[in-house]
Amino acid sequence: MRRILAFILFFCSISIAVGAQQLPNLFLVGDSISIYYTPALKDDLAGMANLSRKMSVQPETIPVQLGDPNVQGGDSRMVLQYLQSRYQNSGFKPETVLINCGLHDIKRDQKTGKVAVDAKEYESNLNAIERLIGSHGGKMLWISTTPVDDARHNSLSTAFFRYNADVIHYNTIAATVCAKLHVPIIDLYTFTAHFGNGHYIDHVHYDEATRALQAAYIAGFVQSWLEEHSEAYKQRSPLIVEN
Repeated sequence: MRRILAFILFFCSISIAVGAQQLPNLFLVGDSISIYYTPALKDDLAGMANLSRKMSVQPETIPVQLGDPNVQGGDSRMVLQYLQSRYQNSGFKPETVLINCGLHDIKRDQKTGKVAVDAKEYESNLNAIERLIGSHGGKMLWISTTPVDDARHNSLSTAFFRYNADVIHYNTIAATVCAKLHVPIIDLYTFTAHFGNGHYIDHVHYDEATRALQAAYIAGFVQSWLEEHSEAYKQRSPLIVEN
């Protein structure tokens, strides 16, 4: 009886592993907005894709993750440097990489007004990120930067200013780059803007209900894209055995 039970448990573990291997691998690098919606996005993509993200090796609560450079995507310069480092590991081979950066690029010094990463470098960094991902056989999906409420943000932030005009400008730069490189855009800016300014919990982050909607929106886009472009998704097992 014990041998039969052991065999069943072994078979189930094999089935789970095989099912997981047949799913496409997605990797997310994004700002603190993405840190908040990642748990819901993982749930929404369950059975469709294996989602991982830039993450600390130690388990951390979301408030800790927000300030952890091992989790935060940061600005476009940091995203590029991070991916250059990750791709040095031959085992890092995500089929699709979801990229979002912008909120940290548009930070303005409160005294000088200087932006953290200027528009020219931002455009150059996005081009380099796409080339890097493509050179390793991956596909890039772009997630646009979410809105900023100037008055709210700049009354609560003591370190730097942000302005929605800069968000729109940098999103436009990103859209131009993506159009040229045929990179699909998940327009989280427009989607989130529909809800108005009543859903912030601080200077820039959103309440739980909005995060869930953002995750669902991204998951729906990703599913449609995978259905058309991912062989791993098309060939995934219709049944994943759960133990």
